[in-house]
Amino acid sequence: MATLLLIMIYLAFISLGIPDSLLGVAWPVMQSDFGQPLETAGFLYMIIAAGTILSSLASGWLNDRMGTGKVTLISVILTAAALLGFSYAPSLYWLIICAVPLGLGAGAIDAALNNYVALHYKSHHMSWLHCFWGVGASIGPIMISYFIANKGSWRDGYFTIAFLQLGLACLLLLTLPLWSKVSRKKQMEAEAGRIEPLPDERAYGVKPLKIKGVKFALLSFFFYCGVESTLGLWGSSYLVGSKGISAAVAAQWVSFFYGGITLGRLITGFITFKVSNEKLIRSGQITAIIGIALFILPLPVDMSLAGFILAGLGLAPIYPCMIHETPIRFGKKHSQSIIGYQMAVAYTGTTFLPPLLGVLASHTSIGIFPYFALAYMIAMLLGSEKVNRMMRIRHKISIEKEL
Repeated sequence: MATLLLIMIYLAFISLGIPDSLLGVAWPVMQSDFGQPLETAGFLYMIIAAGTILSSLASGWLNDRMGTGKVTLISVILTAAALLGFSYAPSLYWLIICAVPLGLGAGAIDAALNNYVALHYKSHHMSWLHCFWGVGASIGPIMISYFIANKGSWRDGYFTIAFLQLGLACLLLLTLPLWSKVSRKKQMEAEAGRIEPLPDERAYGVKPLKIKGVKFALLSFFFYCGVESTLGLWGSSYLVGSKGISAAVAAQWVSFFYGGITLGRLITGFITFKVSNEKLIRSGQITAIIGIALFILPLPVDMSLAGFILAGLGLAPIYPCMIHETPIRFGKKHSQSIIGYQMAVAYTGTTFLPPLLGVLASHTSIGIFPYFALAYMIAMLLGSEKVNRMMRIRHKISIEKEL
């Protein structure tokens, strides 16, 4: 029963990943169809991300009233309806309207599923869960690329993906009773002492920003999502505008970026048994920096492909490991509230950093893309290392007190 539900959660995270990568790879064609400037994609992306922030902040309230299963089901239906609206949109105004439910659906399902897995399944499932997001994010560009190259239409790609989402919604509807059954079973096992007790929700009424190190952890989440979404949104436009590659081929190249994230998170799930989160986060950041540097160096255009793959592999362990590291850094009693702040700040980075690049690129050149991505990565690395130093000092002080 728990295994079947876990499969459904993984499928739901695939559905969460697919829409995240569509706009960026389709925009070079959509831009000409709608007669819009380059930065309009950033504006649409901002609307989607704003909806995601609102629904993620409200996810606790929604879960209390409907439960994780119903929140997930409604979120997938919202996403499917929004994608269907994109496929038929006659003007930019319709895209703006459809961007709202697309963001609301994404935020609710993301927060709900992360919390559910953290409470009811072992920790390594967190990396694999985000790996399945990468599966969806990799499928999206491949499908859009196929429809652009063979059908000459991005609309058919959105239409097809919308119906795949509706198919998942039907499966979620059929398995809806499993959510409460698994929760009751886990609660009974916790009461019997066979598994660790579930967190006490009464312990969450704290002020996370007053805990030492939290602000720098939030900074890391802000720039992580900023760089990931920037690479996904503007990578295709950069390859078309600066490298002279066709839109269809550029979409395929960006899919390798999401493929790198997917493969990296699959591997990370196994590595976490032997390597600490801190080391995985640091090594991932350094790898991503090297990958982005390949865009800047005067190398053959094929090296950009290697850069996208390296960047994806480097980013792979960072987000799930930072989430999993939260209770270790700041205590289990405070982890739930802090994770809520982290996700909200992460979506804020998604909301503002990619559009900022779009606006500046419209007045200069899309060639600034790798420099901004590199700056975001360095800022994330500095914030993360600051947290590590503060945690080491705190640990040293606690040891000295014990002595």
